[in-house]
Amino acid sequence: MTAIRLPTAQPPDSVLGARPDVTESAAAYRATGGYRSAVGPDELLRHLDASGLRGRGGAGFPAAVKLRAVREAGGREGAVREGGGVPVVVANGEEGEPGSVKDRWLLRARPHLVLDGLAHAAAMTGAVRGYVYLSDPEAGARVRRALAEHPPPLPVEVVETGRTYVAGEESAVVRRIDGGPALPTAKPPRPFERGVGGAPTLVSNVETLARIALTAARPGLRLRIARSTLVTLSGGSGTPLLTEIPYGVPLRTLAAAHGTPDAAGALMGGLFGGLVDARGLDLPLEPGALAAAGTALGCGAIRLLAVGACPVTAAAEAVGHLAAESARQCGVCVTGTAAVHGALRALATGTAGPQTLANLTRWAGALPGRGACGLLDAAAGTAGSLLRAFPERISSHLGAACRACATDLPAEDGPGRLAVAVPEVADAPSARIAPTMPPVLPALKGTP
Repeated sequence: MTAIRLPTAQPPDSVLGARPDVTESAAAYRATGGYRSAVGPDELLRHLDASGLRGRGGAGFPAAVKLRAVREAGGREGAVREGGGVPVVVANGEEGEPGSVKDRWLLRARPHLVLDGLAHAAAMTGAVRGYVYLSDPEAGARVRRALAEHPPPLPVEVVETGRTYVAGEESAVVRRIDGGPALPTAKPPRPFERGVGGAPTLVSNVETLARIALTAARPGLRLRIARSTLVTLSGGSGTPLLTEIPYGVPLRTLAAAHGTPDAAGALMGGLFGGLVDARGLDLPLEPGALAAAGTALGCGAIRLLAVGACPVTAAAEAVGHLAAESARQCGVCVTGTAAVHGALRALATGTAGPQTLANLTRWAGALPGRGACGLLDAAAGTAGSLLRAFPERISSHLGAACRACATDLPAEDGPGRLAVAVPEVADAPSARIAPTMPPVLPALKGTP
């Protein structure tokens, strides 16, 4: 079971909140300052810009830039004639990364925080309708209850979809809300230009919206709110863990708190950030520093490699899942992910030759950017990161079976060990719920 750990001192601007093991009621949320704003929409947008808040869905795009783009597209002269019109806002809680649990937990535990953020996003963009998009029925039920508890200032509809890796991609979100399949479309146009019903559409991750709501209530804490993030830790020798950290905490510190202090490396950013070796554990968990090192925080999911685990197995497992999750719309994605996966399995089973390495090197450079979504990029990036971070381990797999791979490599592809369970969240406070707090994490210091 996935655990939730709180910082030793729980600040009022925490996304985790005081009781992450219980669904927060509207009354409890209002008691901590929820559904109130210290600033108007224009000033809030300036605070978000100044704070540098990035989206938490994976790409890390500046939130203020995205909000302005939707607002400007909706106010553009001729937008209505062109089939656009009044903007739409979408809270995207479809969590396709198998190693991430933060979005489903947020919708189950703190739906009012997300809905408050959605209302602020609507005010900033001029939207008059909104959607909550998700694939978790339990989360859907709690969001609907929250909407009934505290009706928002605009009509909000809950749209459910099947959980797949690509279903949360923003054009797939738009396509599903419009009644089609949850599959990506070619760009342009992007949703901010032409989205749901042809209108400019903001598709925003639920954690991003939660941080917008916190900033609206406490603008003086904007930097701390923007520079903290939820992370899901799994793998290694510890229990899966969801926690909140400030930017700048070294990955090694977090690995120790997880129970894997001697990790041999990590698979970063869900399946998007690639592999880092043990030296990468000294990297600070901060988007700029990680990007400079050739990796990414992505959705905040980090899978640690235990001592003795083989990174080739980790790469083959990750790309195997991606290949199985391909939307099968783009020929280059279908053939590319299958080819990369086949090469990695050949390495793991000791049947690869020198041409295998040449192919992997070529694909890692040539495949990114050629699909309709980021799935192919993730597969190619994982292969490229393996070649960069573990060259000596790759060489040892040529023409010889790896003992660790022979033990660990799964027989079938799928989420398997990559999947992490959502932490338990009690449906409502009751006398049966123990009044104890979740385990407390030692103080983790990062940049303010």
